[in-house]
Amino acid sequence: MKILKRNITFTASKSSGEVNGILHLPPDAKYLYVFAHGAGAGMNHSFMEKVSALFYEEGIGTLRFNFPYVEKGKKSPDPAPILIQTIRSAVEAAKKYSGDIKLFAGGKSMGGRMTSMADAKEPLGVNGIIFFGFPLHAPGKPSNERAEHLYSVSAPMLFLQGTRDKLADLKLLNPVIKKLKDKAEIHIVDEADHSFHLPKSLGRTDEEVQKELVIKVKEWMVKNS
Repeated sequence: MKILKRNITFTASKSSGEVNGILHLPPDAKYLYVFAHGAGAGMNHSFMEKVSALFYEEGIGTLRFNFPYVEKGKKSPDPAPILIQTIRSAVEAAKKYSGDIKLFAGGKSMGGRMTSMADAKEPLGVNGIIFFGFPLHAPGKPSNERAEHLYSVSAPMLFLQGTRDKLADLKLLNPVIKKLKDKAEIHIVDEADHSFHLPKSLGRTDEEVQKELVIKVKEWMVKNS
């Protein structure tokens, strides 16, 4: 399938200037997902590209974009206020293209967390927030402190998590989901790590797992539109 894409730019924040984005919008799209990248890679990371292509096949648009530090060639993420403002700016940019299309936001790891932090401060005006691996804590340092803001999030949330994710001990995350009640849902991939890789012995490819995640997201989008 040929994917129609549009390269865009938007102002991330007054202090950090413009960033680049890639809009994939199928002709018959009913949903558009503002898809923020994780801390270690930008919008062109293979996971971001492959998942965006799978979304496209399902009639779901995506807007990927870089945070300012990636645009500047730096490895260390920007301070949280800049990341949060960039998320907010990306959502506003997406609204210019979405029309009557239902808008969702979130991202991979840090990108998803910053999206929920942005909404907790002030609602983003999206139909839901989707996390591809919520980073609950640093590797080897189990804690649920990073979850405190989730109780202030206005939008419904979908958590996509692996049982071998070293950044999210499910024994700590599951009680958070339970406390959020009807506001949150979790989809667990057995034996998946933070990047949703599975041991080769299980015989499932990365693309098969990514397809599973995309289908789950689509079902959840329908339910929350």
